Amino acid sequence: MRVLLVGGGGREHALALGLAGDPAVTALIAAPGNPGIAGVAELRAVTPTDPAAVAALAVETAADLVVIGPEAPLVAGVADAVRAKGIAVFGPSAEAARLEGSKAFAKDIMTAAGVPTARAYVCADEESTARALDEFGAPYVVKDDGLAAGKGVVVTDDRSAALAHARECGRVVVEEFLDGPEVSLFVVTDGEAALPLLPAQDFKRIGDGDTGPNTGGMGAYAPLPWAPAGLVDEVMRDVVHPTLAELRRRGTPFGGLLYVGLAITAAGPRVIEFNARFGDPETQVVLALLETPLGGLLHASATGTLAEHPPLRWRPGAAVTVVLAAQGYPAAPRTGDVITGADRPGIIHAGTARRASDGALLSAGGRVLCGTATGADLAAARAAAYALVGGVELAGSQHRTDIAAAAVDGRITIPA
Repeated sequence: MRVLLVGGGGREHALALGLAGDPAVTALIAAPGNPGIAGVAELRAVTPTDPAAVAALAVETAADLVVIGPEAPLVAGVADAVRAKGIAVFGPSAEAARLEGSKAFAKDIMTAAGVPTARAYVCADEESTARALDEFGAPYVVKDDGLAAGKGVVVTDDRSAALAHARECGRVVVEEFLDGPEVSLFVVTDGEAALPLLPAQDFKRIGDGDTGPNTGGMGAYAPLPWAPAGLVDEVMRDVVHPTLAELRRRGTPFGGLLYVGLAITAAGPRVIEFNARFGDPETQVVLALLETPLGGLLHASATGTLAEHPPLRWRPGAAVTVVLAAQGYPAAPRTGDVITGADRPGIIHAGTARRASDGALLSAGGRVLCGTATGADLAAARAAAYALVGGVELAGSQHRTDIAAAAVDGRITIPA
């Protein structure tokens, strides 16, 4: 099977490693890829959000399967353009990808499907936003209605800051605050059948103790030793299958990766958001534990044969990933700094590039790379991940020191 992987971030590097490890994958092409992905795939230049260009590349490379990593190409209709060429695609149509592309659309789907979620209002002006903030009270939750690369959400006790964020965004969704630990659940689906992967937890804020502004994610771990028994079955029953059924009813079936972001509240799991693709950095830890060949799983989703796929197999133990970010991230990340010590197994590249003159590895984004490690238990995986990050030299870099610490210490509780 020849696979074309679209994208070039940390999620795509993790996907590339998984695909390259599948004996059924005979060729792996990544476009545009990154220096880490170059170790396991042939890199090709493409603009990922250009549907015609990606479709043409899929034809040129004789791809049997196209895997679309990031959200922007999905919302732009890249999957539709590739499918029109008769090529199997892992990733939803542009219409179904509105689950991530529009928070208002996602709320509408959840309401119609009876999915447990936060009460919310869609607001397009300051007056309606202020009314919604006052109704729900602090902490205030304001979400950009459109794509914002994981950084469009503000949770704050400062009403003026919430209003300022809404002004910057234009159209927003104002929600009631959901109290409780958060869970990320990835579900592979062909629109009918659905297979859940291991639940994970990620860390959105830049600083230890969940302080500072939101980021695209500063680390993650799996599995979750504190998760309630039966959590995944409950979410599949009450959230995933009703959502897929509602999308089918509307004539826009969702095939690909449905990301369910949850808060585990005193009243049970509540959906914070849907995404239409693998989440970053949770992908790094979930795929590190997946023993089932990844290419065959994604191909089954893309070809509508997921119901015939054997049960998923998982490696024992745990996985932790720690993100190394550039100086100034997330507000104004510095790029172009030389990176050393990144040529070891377990280092996942996100925002890196090669200098043309001498091939030196450079920082080229806010989240530069991450150390991903497995271990017999969460404590061992955590120690190994931090050892990986500790061996990387990048001037001014920053990383959280508390990824998975509360879980290791047994300090995560669910509200009563």
